[in-house]
Amino acid sequence: MKKTVYIIGHRNPDTDSVVAATAYAKLKQLLGHKECVAARAGHLSPQTEYIFHRFKVPSPQYLPELLPKTAYYMSGQCETVSENASLWHAVHKMQNSADKVLPVVDDEGKYKALLHYNAFAQNVLGILNPENEAAISTSIALIRDTLNAQPLIVKNENEIFKCTVLVSASEIDTFKAVVNEHLSENIVVIAGDRREIQEYCISKGVRAIITTSGMLFDKDLQAKAEEKGVSVLCSPYDTSATSMLIAYSTPVSIIADKNAPAVKRVDTVQKIRGLLRESPSRCLPVVDEKNCVIGLINESDLAHEPNVELILVDHNELSQAVEGVEHYRIQEIIDHHRLGNLSTKYPITFINKPVGSTATLVATLYRENRVSIPKEIAQLLLCGILSDTLILQSATTTDIDRKMAEYLSNITGLDVQTLGREIVTAGSHIGDRKADEVIHQDMKEYNDEKIKYTVSQIEVDNTDEIMGRKKEFIDELEFERRSHGALFSALLVTDITKLSSIMLMVSEGDFLNQIDFPKQEDNVFYLKDVVSRKKQLIPMLSEQLEKLA
Repeated sequence: MKKTVYIIGHRNPDTDSVVAATAYAKLKQLLGHKECVAARAGHLSPQTEYIFHRFKVPSPQYLPELLPKTAYYMSGQCETVSENASLWHAVHKMQNSADKVLPVVDDEGKYKALLHYNAFAQNVLGILNPENEAAISTSIALIRDTLNAQPLIVKNENEIFKCTVLVSASEIDTFKAVVNEHLSENIVVIAGDRREIQEYCISKGVRAIITTSGMLFDKDLQAKAEEKGVSVLCSPYDTSATSMLIAYSTPVSIIADKNAPAVKRVDTVQKIRGLLRESPSRCLPVVDEKNCVIGLINESDLAHEPNVELILVDHNELSQAVEGVEHYRIQEIIDHHRLGNLSTKYPITFINKPVGSTATLVATLYRENRVSIPKEIAQLLLCGILSDTLILQSATTTDIDRKMAEYLSNITGLDVQTLGREIVTAGSHIGDRKADEVIHQDMKEYNDEKIKYTVSQIEVDNTDEIMGRKKEFIDELEFERRSHGALFSALLVTDITKLSSIMLMVSEGDFLNQIDFPKQEDNVFYLKDVVSRKKQLIPMLSEQLEKLA
């Protein structure tokens, strides 16, 4: 499979994270890196959904996790063979396969069985065993194609029947006795040019007569065969080769291993390891959601690097990255947060600057690479900056953000203040949204000196709506704290009209009572002039943790 580079933001992505991934993927594609794809590690927030819908830009691919999957290791497409093809045709095709296996499919490409040498060796013995009578399942069409025979008369060519092959090597009376011992409708006679044998076989209504070495069939006998419904074929091979090849005209579906399972491209590597180990060929077909074969995977594929690599935007901490990130090579990180504990096996491009938005950094990269910004991308980037800086009023806002916002405003013709108010308003209404949805909308997990905690943030135009449902939010925060094994969990509720916040918090033990923030009521603190989680709240919480230590 071709390599894919996912450009992806943090879990529970905010607008800046999704915009940065989308815009940077577009820049990479414009620079010739077609393998780069924008992705997101969570559902879109109402604000982000509004922005992408408004500017008619498709949202990035949703990747809730990146656990190693079959599709990330399979080598690519493979040859298949129709279940109606002859064994002779299938074996020739299998010999040309790199993996020496061949998935057997129906007319719609859906997986039916797997042809491998173990299955071939086990099942072909039953066909070639001279003690087995009527052992060959075949059809006139399969015999014709396997022999490359010249058809003279063909009847019911696709009907599968149990075939008894008789070679007319004996005296006529002896041969007649042998014919009479079998059901005529199952008999295929290799008759050479012996007319008396041919006449008798026609009179008995055998299934087919095959002449060998290209010998023709008299026209008057052809007329009689037509009348009796007897198929007549002229094989280019001698009697010995013709007899042998008929054994290989059986449908491949009869010989193939029907017990060999297919794996889905979304199956995890952990799930398929055991199946590959138990497979006689150490190889299995890969199917899509409709059970159609899309490729093969074998044990050696799992030893190679996956065909997925990553570029992380708007985060650099493992606790905030999509689940499974540790399994893949990280090419780049573009971020504006504090440095976390992420390490890589290889040198990477790492861009981290103290600006108000990752969208600012991505827009800067367009200019540094002398690539014009498509209008719809410029619109998204402007929204990302205004969202992450609270319309350029957050404490994290820098002159670089302001200048870039003005630059993008000139490109798009959008007014900074008007657009800012519209997108902030789009994400500020809680309405009937559930507490867990609000908390997960923009939640980040932190590890500070081995102490784990989570902080969510929501921007509103009035905190009354949250406070009116305080118990619901407190209960949900406690659930999150316990599920993460965290010391505390908090929700920063930023009032965009007053540029201040309240913080709802639950904690283990007595930590809540040791915090010296202004307390508004139980589990609620008032944080005047605090609007930035990154630049203001997290450093304040780190100080509290130092005191605790």
